[in-house]
Amino acid sequence: MREFKRTDRVADQLQKELAVLIQREVKDPRLGMVTVSGVKVSRDLGYADVYITLLGENDAETIKANLVILRRAAGFLRGQIGRRIKLRHVPELRFHYDESVVRGQRLSSLIDEAVASDRDRQDDDEEPR
Repeated sequence: MREFKRTDRVADQLQKELAVLIQREVKDPRLGMVTVSGVKVSRDLGYADVYITLLGENDAETIKANLVILRRAAGFLRGQIGRRIKLRHVPELRFHYDESVVRGQRLSSLIDEAVASDRDRQDDDEEPR
């Protein structure tokens, strides 16, 4: 059995190429600092689900606007990928917002708050009365 599946190798290469293309080639000034956090390619290489995160503002309106810009640029990006990667058929790009980073930050802050609360409670219990 092979160590890596072809879809995984294609997904990794797509992620690298898209990260560079979005930063350097998409000329829309409304587009924020977009990071490609992951790519999942279908088994038949027909579709590629591209997961992005945004640096800075993460409100719903900004996320939606950035996704619209990327979806409009999908044809251009697909053409550029076709020139850079040797594939018979370049997958159709579908962009999604990756909420895992925001969710992770929120969980981390909740854990920090709980630890601080426990410390305060422990300090209160240790004070002599």
